[in-house]
Amino acid sequence: MADRDDLDAALKALLRPEAFRDYGPNGLQVEGRREVRRIVSGVTASLAFIDAALAAGADALFVHHGLFWRGQDGRLTGWLAERVRRLMRAEVSLFAYHLPLDAHETLGNNAQFGARLGLAADARFGEQDLGFAGAAPAATAEAGALAALARAQLGREVLLLPGDGRVLKRVAWCTGGAQGFFEAAIAAGADAFVTGEVSEPQVHLARETGVAFLACGHHATERYGAPAVATHVARELGLAHDFIEIPNPA
Repeated sequence: MADRDDLDAALKALLRPEAFRDYGPNGLQVEGRREVRRIVSGVTASLAFIDAALAAGADALFVHHGLFWRGQDGRLTGWLAERVRRLMRAEVSLFAYHLPLDAHETLGNNAQFGARLGLAADARFGEQDLGFAGAAPAATAEAGALAALARAQLGREVLLLPGDGRVLKRVAWCTGGAQGFFEAAIAAGADAFVTGEVSEPQVHLARETGVAFLACGHHATERYGAPAVATHVARELGLAHDFIEIPNPA
């Protein structure tokens, strides 16, 4: 068992939220009971995830996508009220870390996703150094092979914009909705860029620059950081931990 404040302090020390300019509050978003025995991690604090975590006996939830975002109306009504109501009634805490969870050098979304593709970062790029870059894996000399590897690891289809078919020497990646980092990845010398989502401009950039672009799914690329961090902190504090996957095709 651990105190809620000790869990809060351990997450802050590990993820350093003060180092980031983010789109919403990082850390404790809903305050529950002080005693924590079991932490349940997931990608998004959806109602389905909250209900599943409560059924699993959670005292605290740890997610990448929390409840509160910059530009929200701010009133607790409708779907947001129902999510908060579930947590408050059960006296269960919600911890959410967005960009700090993407960026952690070993446990974060980028590091954990990269490891599954055989990628190890030797450089960072983009806004707040959120993008990772490194040598292409030996088994993925061209973009089609890298896409096949991603497809096998993630268990889902991958959209490949193949560029000019060049041999891959450098791969850049940033999980989730980082399609806007494509230009920065090109400037950083990448032969391919891997992320979660694609928008209309990236098609033209891939064609015109020859750099391949892989869109592997927002949820799919960001489902590894939360359980890695929660496992680490649970071990440190002597807590039980479960990861609950709520399928999401996006």
